[in-house]
Amino acid sequence: MTDAVRQVAAFDFDGTITRADTLGPFLARVAGRARLYRSLLLRSPVLAATFVGIADRDAEKERLCGRLLAGRAAQEVTDAGIAYAAELLATRAFRNEMLDRIAWHHSEGHEVVVVSASLSVYLEPLACDLGIDHVICTSLEVDSAETITGKLVGGNVRGEEKARRLQTWLGDGPRELWAYGNSKGDRELLAMANYAEWV
Repeated sequence: MTDAVRQVAAFDFDGTITRADTLGPFLARVAGRARLYRSLLLRSPVLAATFVGIADRDAEKERLCGRLLAGRAAQEVTDAGIAYAAELLATRAFRNEMLDRIAWHHSEGHEVVVVSASLSVYLEPLACDLGIDHVICTSLEVDSAETITGKLVGGNVRGEEKARRLQTWLGDGPRELWAYGNSKGDRELLAMANYAEWV
């Protein structure tokens, strides 16, 4: 007897399901806009270099999260994530065509997974409301005192790491994979798919 073919639709989040970036507004919510802007301004030469591929974008993201979130109580950041998820839902910050696509995959009996560099503290609360069955994303490290360390657990879920984590979750059985993305950080994800769509 052959194994059943697993049918999965994998979506990037920022710019694919959403209309815009979600990390910056979340960091502003937690740390304040003034502190976020100061941090970005101080690192502006390095940030500019990340956009042209000279500097390490993933390392810079971890530094930014560290500067703004390290030392905060994990529960405070978790609560902020839940509130931010509710705000994204209330303001309908999503692309309707992608929500329709998620609904179509469900109607076909496919599993829907988000694979994203965005943070788990707001992606996980959003998942059920958006029709997402599973979330693979970037998580903030928490120490034994339930405090945010500023480090990312296992790194940033982008590029090769995005594909690696999805492959680990999928396992080795037969599958048919749809993938949706909008940026160069999604190239490896889309390369895995039987059906790839740039949005």
